[in-house]
Amino acid sequence: MPVLAAGGIAVLLASLSMAVSVGAVSVSAGTVWGVLLNKLMPGMIEATWSQGREAIVWDIRFPRALLAMMVGAGLGLVGASLQAVTRNPLADPHLLGISSGGAFGAILALLHTGLFLGLLTVPLFAFFGALMATGLVLGVSRIADATSADRLVLAGVAVSFIVMAAANLLIFLGDPRASHTVVFWMLGGLGLARWDQLIYPLVILVASGGWLLSRAGALNAMTVGDETASTLGIPVARFRLLVFAVGALITGVMVAFSGIIGFVGLMVPHIVRMLVGGDYRRVLPASAVVGAIFLLWTDVVARTAMAPEDIPIGVITGLIGGLFFIWLLGRRR
Repeated sequence: MPVLAAGGIAVLLASLSMAVSVGAVSVSAGTVWGVLLNKLMPGMIEATWSQGREAIVWDIRFPRALLAMMVGAGLGLVGASLQAVTRNPLADPHLLGISSGGAFGAILALLHTGLFLGLLTVPLFAFFGALMATGLVLGVSRIADATSADRLVLAGVAVSFIVMAAANLLIFLGDPRASHTVVFWMLGGLGLARWDQLIYPLVILVASGGWLLSRAGALNAMTVGDETASTLGIPVARFRLLVFAVGALITGVMVAFSGIIGFVGLMVPHIVRMLVGGDYRRVLPASAVVGAIFLLWTDVVARTAMAPEDIPIGVITGLIGGLFFIWLLGRRR
């Protein structure tokens, strides 16, 4: 396993280097890492590159690549955790309506309330929107007695449609000039990444991801069943709600900075379990790494497939995720 972990980190670093190098203006890997070292330790390396290339690497591509890594890692962690506590291989923050709730909260802040709390306004509203959608899904599933795995997903899809309808209404009622930008943002994208904003998703990812990793044993027990988990001293209902709340926090904050990027949380944990097995002490960190790698390469495709135009990254993940979902349904027959 140490070899596999080292391999994953190596692939992640190589993917980061490629993501920053590739674009409308090609930049060599040596220049990429030279700029990075020069920013971290000024004067360590003689600058042989132009200021224009340095600006492209440091001000545009590095923040975007780091945001892609954080969003991919966060969604991978959330998907794996939700699949454990629901014992549902189809659980995903997008399918369960959590992403839609985050988008609703973010749109409410962007178009109607304004940034009265500064840069924290959108992430906070997105979190509360995601938490609201999570509560609705759990409430609908309880009222409809939708306790089976498939019916829980159906409850999530229904709530997602309702919340997105409300979000679309907010867009319709908002400033038409700002609404155009919000509609493009809802398709998912990383083009607005800025250094001064990366601290928010980073703090949430580290804190919430650390909490999930510390509960890997409990997640292992939850995959076996509620009765087994209870006999091991796990407060099943409370723990499930906590995992949903942490999942809503991660998803809401990621949605606030990247828009809706679907199916990452569905695909990544399945790929990871094929590689490392079902032990959540390995599944969770591997899901974070694979999610980061996946979204880095997806963003490379989004930037280069129709250059100089950027394809919304949510379009690409939706296409890949839809095909993956169909394949997964075929396997479950």
